[in-house]
Amino acid sequence: MNEIVTILMLTLMAGLAIPLGALLSVGDHIKSNWLETEFRHSVMAFGGGALLSAVALVLVPEGSRNLGVVAISFWFMAGGIAFMALDIFLHRLNTSMAQLVAMLSDFVPEALALGAALSLGNSYAFLLALLMALQNLPEGFNSFRELKSATTFSNGRLLGVFVLLALLGPVCGFAGYYWLSAYPVAVSCVMIFSAGGILYITFTDIAPQAKLENHWLPAIGVVAGFLLGLIGHQFLVN
Repeated sequence: MNEIVTILMLTLMAGLAIPLGALLSVGDHIKSNWLETEFRHSVMAFGGGALLSAVALVLVPEGSRNLGVVAISFWFMAGGIAFMALDIFLHRLNTSMAQLVAMLSDFVPEALALGAALSLGNSYAFLLALLMALQNLPEGFNSFRELKSATTFSNGRLLGVFVLLALLGPVCGFAGYYWLSAYPVAVSCVMIFSAGGILYITFTDIAPQAKLENHWLPAIGVVAGFLLGLIGHQFLVN
């Protein structure tokens, strides 16, 4: 398949998971009490598991190939600190877009890395696209709910915004393909930076919110999210 078409398909698949998650959230009037508790927390936990699998199976092992220990340490911590600074900034603004910004802050660098990976002929690009879709689905779900509760926009208008956000995937994918592909070390830095940031988001935002007293299903959501990433990884390496 032509690489341009492949980039378009993979990044759109990952990006369209955002409005798909938002669309699932639109139906929250169905069994609303249940959705507000166990299902919502399970969705968040699933996203956390998918994020962890992206870090453990793709971003860290692939990103560390072209970097030494010092560079890995620097960019990993830089990612965590940068995402922490963004988190503090959003908290002080008291904005209703915290979940949305957090989603885009890991989606954009991953899409850049995806495009660059395809230009270098790396098979893990397909796994990365799958993991991006798995994490964008619950993140789109939660972001939509957060925005809906704080604005007066109609569901249709908000869904339209989320569809436009999905197009960032192809834009960043092609940027990575045509620009970052010439700099494999830079690609590795982006991946390690993203891994540090994702790890921060997972344990400061997603994991605490996924916790639900006297309910055990959400924790299995983490296992399921990571498992899907692991299955995809095994298909690629075997």
